[in-house]
Amino acid sequence: MTYLKDINSRIEDNDYPGFLKIWEEYCYSDDFDSPEFIKILESVKKSPLVAKFGNHVEKGLALWEKIQDPNDAHEVLKLIFDIQTTNSDKLATIALEFLTNKYPEDPNYQEKLRLIGLRGGENFQGAISNYALLTHMKKGNFVFHHGGWGTSEILDVSLIREELSLECEYVIGAKSLSFSNAFKTLIPLVPDHFLSRRFGNPDLFEQQARENPSEIIRVLLRDLGPKTASEIKEELCDLVIPTKDWNRWWQTARHKIKKDTKIESPKNLKMPFRLREEEIPHEVSFYKALESKPSIPDTIQMVYTFMRDFSETLKNKEFKSSLETKIKSILDSENLPEEHELQLLFFIEDLPGKNEKSSCNTLIKEMENIPSLIQKIDIIAFKKRALTVVRKQRKDWKDIFFSLLFAIDQSLIRDYLLSEIVKSESIDELKLKLNELLVHPLSYPEVFIWYFQKILNKKTSLPFNDSEGRALFFEGFFVLLDHLGRKQDYRDLTKKMVALLLQNRYKIVRDIMAESSLESVQEFLLLATKCEVLSDHDIKIIHSLAEVVYPALSRLRKDEESEVEIVWSTQEAYQRVKEKIERIATVETVENVREIEEARSHGDLRENSEFKSALEKRDRLQGELKALSSQLSKARILTHADVTTDVVGIGVIVECKDSKENALRFTILGPWDADAEKNIISFQSKMAQAMKGKAVGESFNFQGEEFVIVDIQNFFDEK
Repeated sequence: MTYLKDINSRIEDNDYPGFLKIWEEYCYSDDFDSPEFIKILESVKKSPLVAKFGNHVEKGLALWEKIQDPNDAHEVLKLIFDIQTTNSDKLATIALEFLTNKYPEDPNYQEKLRLIGLRGGENFQGAISNYALLTHMKKGNFVFHHGGWGTSEILDVSLIREELSLECEYVIGAKSLSFSNAFKTLIPLVPDHFLSRRFGNPDLFEQQARENPSEIIRVLLRDLGPKTASEIKEELCDLVIPTKDWNRWWQTARHKIKKDTKIESPKNLKMPFRLREEEIPHEVSFYKALESKPSIPDTIQMVYTFMRDFSETLKNKEFKSSLETKIKSILDSENLPEEHELQLLFFIEDLPGKNEKSSCNTLIKEMENIPSLIQKIDIIAFKKRALTVVRKQRKDWKDIFFSLLFAIDQSLIRDYLLSEIVKSESIDELKLKLNELLVHPLSYPEVFIWYFQKILNKKTSLPFNDSEGRALFFEGFFVLLDHLGRKQDYRDLTKKMVALLLQNRYKIVRDIMAESSLESVQEFLLLATKCEVLSDHDIKIIHSLAEVVYPALSRLRKDEESEVEIVWSTQEAYQRVKEKIERIATVETVENVREIEEARSHGDLRENSEFKSALEKRDRLQGELKALSSQLSKARILTHADVTTDVVGIGVIVECKDSKENALRFTILGPWDADAEKNIISFQSKMAQAMKGKAVGESFNFQGEEFVIVDIQNFFDEK
């Protein structure tokens, strides 16, 4: 498709003279095919050059007359009429002849000719498409409205009123549309079209998508064109597959798409999936990829992926033999690194009917630096496989495993190393090794977090898996969190650590504090306070959990909090106070100065009531300005993350009942947000203090009345 490539290049450059030259050359060419012709016309129709091209597209009729396939001929003629702007007699004659032959028994033929502009000989641009649309306009058929209504089902059609009624995807209620607007905005959809099936019977479509996801992806790509994974999700997630099921469904679909010989999978997530014109066997695709002569590491990865995903192809003796020949030819390469040689031998070993284990065993027995070899293997499955051979063939396997335990990056491989070491009953050696993590957590941060998660499971029999060991690791956890929080390179690990700390409502914190001594808990609190990545809310919760275990810590925290009184406020109230301060400082104070000067001009200041009033107003404004400025310096914007609904505190909505079962509802916010009419009370109020710290089901007394807390909600959840 050389012409298509050249024409698209001129369109991208907005080079109309160059485009027109290629078009005229193409029209006089004998070497053309209809699929390319269709793609050329589609490209021009979507381009900014289409208006100018309307006077020249008629030259394409010479090629149209040579097309043998009736469907292709129809598509080409339709596009020519969509683009043309001459409305010539020749075009009118061709259109009439074509429509007469295609729709010989249409009872509304003459009326439709009038509607598309052919009967009067006026503007009949788009005549072929518009006639097809009129013919498609029947109750129950589907169309796509590219003006924003989306996929639509036709409810009714009236040739007399020249309008149709639609039920649309993105518009509530039935909508009417004139024929003239329909010509501009509607595209007919066949019943089997992806959009028709999705809109017409979504339940059936969901069932089909679950039963045969690969087929649904084929339909999507056929009708909507190439799509990336994220674009496929936009078309299917929630509309067909519920959001909660999407990840599982897509994982299954992705696996089946890989095996679909009609779908071309992209090399990375940003590239689209494509529907091939013809099915290509996996073996052919594989050998085409090898023809590009990839590097040995890339070849190893390609062979591994292929043998993993398409193992059934190895039943073909001819293909298996050719693959074996390819692998052995690489093995014969000079200066082949040991890690490449070992992985290639694994491939030979996995070929049906082969038994090359002795070669792998021999190679591993004779290697001098096994840890270095393991680290150089990129495929995780082969890392573990090599280690299993090491475990069986090497007497020094324990030393090798211990040397790799902290050096290896993959948790899956660490799990295997640890399990084999534990099975060998080398617990004392393992404990000495793990003690390095406690002494130097900053040297092995990923390994430290990995093992810390291991000992959180109390059912395992690992070193340090007791209350004392978990306490030691928890201290190291906070030390590590404080250090990594300042390192940009460890942002992801820091997020993981914070998530681990906060998950399941601080379960780790609660469990470890419950089994730790008071001294250890105090150390936890000190270390947690230093961690800049933890919010004040997080630290407050950790302190509260510590107080549950050791109530004596409560008095200590209250003493600390009293040193700096926080004024909590919503963003709206904070902004109002800021504006009030600005108004006092820039407007009211200036006006007051004028009032004082004006009153002073009246003379006799001792008997001047206006002057005294102006001075009193100045004192009030200065006092208010000072108080508000002082409060503003202590203010903190309340956010969703600052609010906990475990107990009553700032930022919650409390539902309670009095002794007579009367339901009451209070919102607890800062003093600036308090509004008695809306039952919003300040957290500093006596009633808020009376219910502070109480949980659902607990009671509190206020002004001689007993109340029971029924529910606690986050204020921000109802905004």
